Amino acid sequence: MGRAFEFRKGRKLKRWGAMSKAFTKIGKELSQAVKEGGPNPESNSRLRVIIQNAKAANMPKDNIERAIAKATSKDTSSYKEMVYEGYGPHGIAILIETLTDNPTRTVANVRAAFTKFNGTLGTSGSLDFAFEHKCMFRISAEGIDKDEFELEIIDYGGEEVDKDDEENEIIIYGPFESFGSIQKFLDEKKIEIKSAGLERIPTDTKKLTEEQEASVYKLIDRLEEDDDVNNVFHTMA
Repeated sequence: MGRAFEFRKGRKLKRWGAMSKAFTKIGKELSQAVKEGGPNPESNSRLRVIIQNAKAANMPKDNIERAIAKATSKDTSSYKEMVYEGYGPHGIAILIETLTDNPTRTVANVRAAFTKFNGTLGTSGSLDFAFEHKCMFRISAEGIDKDEFELEIIDYGGEEVDKDDEENEIIIYGPFESFGSIQKFLDEKKIEIKSAGLERIPTDTKKLTEEQEASVYKLIDRLEEDDDVNNVFHTMA
């Protein structure tokens, strides 16, 4: 198994634990995708993927349709993607992806969390060296020869292909710039995308004691509680 796969498999996304909170965040992503590319998933590839992600998170069809319909309204808020970077306790690098309609509020909340839990909010780009930005796709492994598939998708930007035997899925990783080309390849092959997204894979990790880990997770938990926060990545082993 590759490094990216092990990172993904070991990472626990607490935001999916609270169903209503997860649905709120998916709703914002749906809204943003509609505003950027229109409400038709056939012509809006980003919307199509987010709808698939919503289904994977067991979001009811009615909720998805309401979110798309609401996004077509002129009164709906527009969201902006913002990334914040900093260091938590014990020198752990932390990168936060947000989707917000009020960046002033969001950065204030993020800064307050770092301050409260002995961290330091850094400047934009200060942690570019600490994470690799990757795209990730999960598809069904049914009827697919992994080795042959890996040779084929490399021409479209796929860098790493792994298999999750428990879920009977193929996981594809590539540079985040290759998201569109990989998605197009899968669409042309009529391979259903079960879920897709972007990951920040740490280039190096740091091993902490159990007590030290607990102090870092206090900060991560506070960040993930914020409705504007979509993802929190860190360099803990």
